[in-house]
Amino acid sequence: MKKRGLLTVASAATVMTLGGVGYAAHRRGRNPYYRGPKSDHFDGLRFHTADQPPDKSLGDLARWRRTGKPEAWPARFPSPFPADKPPERVEDFRVVLIGHASYLVQVAGRNILVDPVFARRASPVRFAGPKRVNPPGIAYADLPPIDAVLITHNHYDHLDGPTVARLWQDHQPLIVAPLGNDAILRGYDETMHVETRDWGESVDLGSGITAHLTPANHWSARGLNDRRMALWCAFVLTTPRGVHYHVGDTGLGDGAIFREIRARFGPPRLATLPIGAYEPRWFMQPQHMNPADAVEALQLLGADQALGHHWGTFKLTDEGIERPVEALAEALTAAALRPERFLALRPGQVWEG
Repeated sequence: MKKRGLLTVASAATVMTLGGVGYAAHRRGRNPYYRGPKSDHFDGLRFHTADQPPDKSLGDLARWRRTGKPEAWPARFPSPFPADKPPERVEDFRVVLIGHASYLVQVAGRNILVDPVFARRASPVRFAGPKRVNPPGIAYADLPPIDAVLITHNHYDHLDGPTVARLWQDHQPLIVAPLGNDAILRGYDETMHVETRDWGESVDLGSGITAHLTPANHWSARGLNDRRMALWCAFVLTTPRGVHYHVGDTGLGDGAIFREIRARFGPPRLATLPIGAYEPRWFMQPQHMNPADAVEALQLLGADQALGHHWGTFKLTDEGIERPVEALAEALTAAALRPERFLALRPGQVWEG
């Protein structure tokens, strides 16, 4: 394939990782994933937030590609932490970053994977698109018995279908996802059982742990004409060891989603928040927080501890690979918060609380 063709394919794969753009969405008049009653965030075809921003267009994408100033990433960005070998069970609270937005959460004797991505690329194709610059912080073979898998949304950097299918075959976990994502996952293994829920609903994970699905300022798509046809979410885990609030992707918005979490569940013991994939701001602000936004979210939540993810593994946007860490340090200083209160995790890094 010629160089221009390769660049076109790579660019398209990157865009599809972020969920495509809305320019082709009008061509589909039927939702292939979900058929259910209309609600305050589902119009019968697409899901939306209360103040859903306009879908980006081909023109917006062209503007980004024309005016953007992407910083180069290294081909390799190894973590300073060795690959973790987790214990089989943990009674208190242990969290490990696998990479990007993938976590192993061990709490109250249960093992929970969130958005597990073990693929070499976060992409709909194997030969193009964002490629890992560091290996997973836990080798797949070193995973403990997995009791539950939580999927926040269907973008390729969060929903790795082959990995979830492999986990299903190897561990038979309880898989929880927002509405419509079961149809996508069963495309990778028709035997897979997925518990889907709407915002405001919950699933019992056992051992006194409940996963509550809550809104996020984001959207969904697996291709170019299914935008917002499957729901997306954040998760609140209420556990015997405290509340853990996890956001895969979100924009800050007016901060209401964070204030509502605090009002409903109290200040979390732990908040895992995205801090990367935010430049250029005119394109990314509605859907991705930058570090300053994430610090504001921490303050709105009143969480005891925050951990930062969604940076340093897959190049999705224009900022340099270490810019999120630098910007997070600046935002914490400006807010007069201790650096230890909000850690930007690297693959294999363990937090125990």
